[in-house]
Amino acid sequence: MVEVLGLTGEEVLYRPDGAVLTVGPSTYKIPSVGDVPLDLRVTLLEHQPQEGTIGGSKAVGEPPLMLAIAVLGALEDTIGAFGEGPVDLAVPATGEAILRAVEAARGG
Repeated sequence: MVEVLGLTGEEVLYRPDGAVLTVGPSTYKIPSVGDVPLDLRVTLLEHQPQEGTIGGSKAVGEPPLMLAIAVLGALEDTIGAFGEGPVDLAVPATGEAILRAVEAARGG
């Protein structure tokens, strides 16, 4: 969920001179307990062998985090339903960026 919020909830803004405008929690959305689904169930696989890995490691690194990019594709497909042609959705896909893309798709 945190990675999805990084893709859709936070945008670093800069002034023309390069100074960062988003410098504190008042200027971006911090993931909180309210972002966690009410029914979140986690189970771990115990005693499952992992052949061909160092020490039986189940670590996979960053690839699962990149699954959040599917959210961008879903947003683009949804916005595309408002009009025709390609969707110009900025990343991070904040609420404002989504609104701009919907308005552009509608021809406005």
